[in-house]
Amino acid sequence: MLELQNITWSAPDGEQILKGVSFTVPDNRLVAVTGPNGGGKTTIAKLIAGIEKPASGRILLDGEDITEANVTERARKGISYAFQQPVRFKGLTVSDLIRLSAGENRTEENLCAVLSKVGLCAREYIDREVNSALSGGEIKRIEIATVLERPSKLAVFDEPEAGIDLWSFNSLISVFDELRQKQDKTLVIISHQERILSVADEIVVISGGEVKSHGSREEILPSLLNDGVRSGCPQMK
Repeated sequence: MLELQNITWSAPDGEQILKGVSFTVPDNRLVAVTGPNGGGKTTIAKLIAGIEKPASGRILLDGEDITEANVTERARKGISYAFQQPVRFKGLTVSDLIRLSAGENRTEENLCAVLSKVGLCAREYIDREVNSALSGGEIKRIEIATVLERPSKLAVFDEPEAGIDLWSFNSLISVFDELRQKQDKTLVIISHQERILSVADEIVVISGGEVKSHGSREEILPSLLNDGVRSGCPQMK
């Protein structure tokens, strides 16, 4: 179980982005974090992964205080993270990256299976270098594949739909739903997309650096959709 307790965080210019955020992510659940742009959602994802450190408050994983743990330490404890803008690795092939992420060798059949899940034809990509020749959508899908292969207990995805075409996005929804149904991995997904929110077990709404609501999908999603219709919000679709 992941717990965020009274988390605050300020930008380098001094602007307070998070103002005492607290919520719990139960084991083996898919929790979607949503809300208006600029509300602090990506900051929360980076804080969970250890990329950023809170100004105050605590982050606990299975009761252990990991607030001061760095990215590597958190990865060893079972936390994986997919960036909104993935990192490129010149000289490293897609197959190398997935095998490194898995921590063991992967056959071509294994590579085909995981890359197909994110909408890529494996045989066209396994020997491609993870560099600037790949489009934003391609690198995003490859990173998601590495997170799916990583033996982690908690996976954090920051807007996985960004740069993904519709077919791949629909395929990705199926992957998230499959992981949720199997209940063998805890997922935290930062997203505006109704399709992702509709497969979540719980939804946390962040606005103005605060938790505005947190509850089951059945409790939260209808009000979000109604608010989206009233405000004409293009993200809720």
